Amino acid sequence: MEAVHGSILLVYAVIAIAALILMITRYKVYPFLVLIIVSLLLGLVAGMPMGTIVKSFETGNGNTLGHIAIVVGLGTMLGKMMAESGGAERIATTLIDWFGEKNIHWAMMCVAIIVGLPVFFEVGFVLLIPIAFNVAKRTGKSLLLIGLPMIAGLSVVHGLIPPHPAAMLAVQQYHADIGKTIAYGLIVGIPTAIVAGPLFALLIHRFVKLPNENALAKQFLGNAEEGKTRELPSFGITLFTILLPVILMLAGSWADLVFTPKTLPNDLLRFAGNSDVALLIAVLVSFWTFGASRGFNREQIQKFCSECLAPIAGITLIVGAGGGFGRVLMDSGISKEIVNVATAMHLSPLLFGWLVAALIRLATGSATVAMTTACGIVAPIAAASGVQVKPELLVLATGSGSLIFSHVNDGGFWLIKEYFGMTVGQTFKTWSLLETIISLMGLGLTFALAAVL
Repeated sequence: MEAVHGSILLVYAVIAIAALILMITRYKVYPFLVLIIVSLLLGLVAGMPMGTIVKSFETGNGNTLGHIAIVVGLGTMLGKMMAESGGAERIATTLIDWFGEKNIHWAMMCVAIIVGLPVFFEVGFVLLIPIAFNVAKRTGKSLLLIGLPMIAGLSVVHGLIPPHPAAMLAVQQYHADIGKTIAYGLIVGIPTAIVAGPLFALLIHRFVKLPNENALAKQFLGNAEEGKTRELPSFGITLFTILLPVILMLAGSWADLVFTPKTLPNDLLRFAGNSDVALLIAVLVSFWTFGASRGFNREQIQKFCSECLAPIAGITLIVGAGGGFGRVLMDSGISKEIVNVATAMHLSPLLFGWLVAALIRLATGSATVAMTTACGIVAPIAAASGVQVKPELLVLATGSGSLIFSHVNDGGFWLIKEYFGMTVGQTFKTWSLLETIISLMGLGLTFALAAVL
């Protein structure tokens, strides 16, 4: 087949995404199947060689799952151990005691910002969702009121604040100062998280009603329903176990400050700081802190681990298929076409950085891919434009763009839809809108900061 070029590719992309949404929402076809079918058809009409279409989908699927499957699997095990031992309940009751039921949505945002700093969005999400389920159950509030501030906090640090991996890469590409980037990132990020998180949640939870039964929530609520009170693990031990992967990842990113690079201690710290290894260590530690020391035997711990994996199998497949769709968009040349459109517009460097990242995000679904790809495109153009702009603000503008409107080709979209028990339509009204608020407000505050500095 003849390869298709130019703006017709963009038309095909829009049709493909519209078809995806229609088949899932209107005709209730299983998302995993729809993502495969639409990806293959898009590859065909875009004129990709037939031999490479399936390969492209498999590559995107594999690349996404390579990280996500391990993270979601280990994170769910850690969450299950925390639930069964009563650790999630302990954190929930402590947060409610400290902040009061009325302010619990603020507490969830603060916790997410702290936990989210060194970890990928998905890692932070699987670490914190058991606590959200428990808080929602104890306060009798909508999971949206508890969960949306949490994912807003995670998303803001994901896109704007180093030492988060995507933001770190942007700092290097733009030759920005890391200290200043963190400072400016907090100035822009905290007000953004407040608006997109607690304030937006207070408004939207009145209009979106979640189903009463959430199959995944049952995994993380433990078996304390029999009416007997049980002794919960201490707050300190619980917090240590949940934050252990966060601590290890931070230690890994600071390895060069502690030990000489290329030495064994440095390599060991980096190895332990890898998100997969850090989560594995935390799971093994939880077998003691949440397992053996709470009186569970080996058989019970094994049972918890195997029980919790069944409900996440479907999510994991859908997340991978979203990655496959994103890859087909890239390999068919659609992502490149989007960048060409942005480059032809001759905008201010900040707006250009935001726009390129936003368009790549819409095309590929991944905020990390959007941010890392956009930096490579924008850095030389910004340097050549002759317009004086602080590189730290370019990092923030690009990061804001990379978070815009998460939709069906983003693994995070499916993760949140399934865990919250929402329909695709409800996920657009809550999660996709929340991401767009972060993106637009982040850009606005970055321009405001540029005017002052």
